[in-house]
Amino acid sequence: MERKAVPGRHPAMGRPSQTTIEFARLRALAGYDILDTPREREFDDVAELAAEICGTPIAVVNFIGDGRQFFKAEVGLRVRETSPETSFRRQAILQSDFLYVPDAARDPRFAGNPLVTGEPGLRFYAGALLRTEDGYPVGTVCVIHLPARKPLPPAVRRPRA
Repeated sequence: MERKAVPGRHPAMGRPSQTTIEFARLRALAGYDILDTPREREFDDVAELAAEICGTPIAVVNFIGDGRQFFKAEVGLRVRETSPETSFRRQAILQSDFLYVPDAARDPRFAGNPLVTGEPGLRFYAGALLRTEDGYPVGTVCVIHLPARKPLPPAVRRPRA
């Protein structure tokens, strides 16, 4: 049986290329028209609730665009945008659902991250993906703590169906 080429798919692999997936993800994010928008109480409530439930001083709702991450809501961070190259969200968006890092200083994925190796010395991170209806990861809701800390309760770490 002859395998037909599908646009955006590598013929030998039968699945979309990373470039095609990223383009579709960015197009889906653009459809929400959320980057560079003002703060909204509903998003602020989500960040505040995440920080409270998880007992962390920092919590954000962010969206990851092309070469940047935009914080729609934040608690304890006081910035609205950063580069994704130094962020934990870059790793989170590669996960299938949830990224949990109890101590980033001991995690090889963050060995070169200046936010871990230098100031402010981030250690703890937990983030759940925000996905479009089509399943494209466009951002995260995450909590951050400077020192390593006790694990989150299992009910918080368990993905919801």
